[in-house]
Amino acid sequence: MKLGFSAADEAFRAECADWLQGQMAGEFADIKGITKLTAKPERRREWEQQLAEHGWACIGWPKAWGGRDATLAQQVIFAEEYARADVPGRVNHIGVELAGPTILAFGSDEQKQRFLPGIAAGKTIWCQGFSEPNAGSDLASVRTRARLDGEEWVVNGQKIWTSLAHISDWIFVVTRSEEGSAGPKGLTFLMMNLHQPGIEVRPIRQINGDAEFNETFFTDARCPADSLIGAVGDGWRIAMGLLAFERGVSTLGQQMGFRNELDGIIAAAKANGAAQDPLIRQRIAQAEIGLRLMRYGALRMLSQTDHSAIGGAALTYKIQWASWRRSLGELAMDVLGQAGEVSAHADYEWDMLPNLFLYSRADTIYGGTNQIQRNLIAERGLGMPREPRGQA
Repeated sequence: MKLGFSAADEAFRAECADWLQGQMAGEFADIKGITKLTAKPERRREWEQQLAEHGWACIGWPKAWGGRDATLAQQVIFAEEYARADVPGRVNHIGVELAGPTILAFGSDEQKQRFLPGIAAGKTIWCQGFSEPNAGSDLASVRTRARLDGEEWVVNGQKIWTSLAHISDWIFVVTRSEEGSAGPKGLTFLMMNLHQPGIEVRPIRQINGDAEFNETFFTDARCPADSLIGAVGDGWRIAMGLLAFERGVSTLGQQMGFRNELDGIIAAAKANGAAQDPLIRQRIAQAEIGLRLMRYGALRMLSQTDHSAIGGAALTYKIQWASWRRSLGELAMDVLGQAGEVSAHADYEWDMLPNLFLYSRADTIYGGTNQIQRNLIAERGLGMPREPRGQA
């Protein structure tokens, strides 16, 4: 097997790199290197629109809906060059990588017309309403209720860990629409406007000082009857399809971000002498090997022809990168020593490596804990007997 890119792909890489690096050295130099997703939200919105104006917002989408019909290789290349240019994370990642592909795969033509142009133009920011206080990794336990009232759905309940809800315009919500239902049955997938009475967003302060996550409360909040994706009671299937997109091309760009972090650790170890410690050198080597294995694994995963379902390889990826990055954060602090415990900036304004350590503590929790990931691997990937579960 030859793992590489064609001459045409490398020409595309040069085009991506030139444009992104030019933007970060020019008009958008003020956002280069930002690690906090909540920093400079208005400038980040402008950046989303700049990407859209030049055809880079959603390159994997069909041209008819604002994309470039980019090949898988081109999507991987763009994700890698995006991270390599030290461009800040996309504030509309949820819209571009999750909501958009879900609407393209499961939505009606009218829904595509209604929702996709705003995402493609970088003007409509989306967030995800899955987790609840008593339904984190176990999505089938959601209790947020939706009932049909004439031509509208009325929603009551609470979501938590809704990333960037405080700057978002729309939210997709998994709700329980069948009274008395339990588990994956009776769920409905709704698209809701956040700017309405009955929806309250409260920030959750994180250990690194950021407030990316939020609690979102629904009190008789409403959306049109035709705002559901799929059919009534079809929410579990739609949600599982969406999670398959979550394991998509962006994983390679994520790994380029990991590459930057590991390179930062290596530079710090050389600068302060920690690289002379044989145990530190060994851990750096292990981190390097792990990163390369993840890259090959992700390429294998993305080579599958069916991206509408979560395959066996994809089931292993989340636990792999989350555990690896948590260890990377610990390595970063061991390399920095006491200097890593003091910020040279304002309160909670950490440099990349301390921020890596603090943020990575949550990597093995959000998006499905390691324990839940092991269940998924065993039950869905390996076909082993299901773990006994109590009544909902």
